[in-house]
Amino acid sequence: MSTFSIFLVLIIIVSILLMLVIMVQNPKGGGLSSSLGGGSSQVVGGVKQTSDFLDKSTWTLATLLVALILMSNVALKSNFGAAQDSKILNSDAPIEVQETLPTEVPAAAPVKDQE
Repeated sequence: MSTFSIFLVLIIIVSILLMLVIMVQNPKGGGLSSSLGGGSSQVVGGVKQTSDFLDKSTWTLATLLVALILMSNVALKSNFGAAQDSKILNSDAPIEVQETLPTEVPAAAPVKDQE
């Protein structure tokens, strides 16, 4: 398994997690935070406010996703090194060009007059 494939799998996992975290949030302040007592400052699962946790996890996953994409680009470029370059660019021999033009020009079809 190449480095790029590992990054690709990680990008897919982080993308799915990011979608789940975004789907849990409600843009009007409801969602998971209101159902678990988001209006008060009580501790739920070790986090003071669920909406703050969801906000931070969204930004963390988004930052991680961008970083993984950039690192996968570097890994992809390192996989396509000098060994993958075109043989034409590395060749010192002249390139032969074959002409494929027809030797005879076909005659034009006669035009019929319409009356």
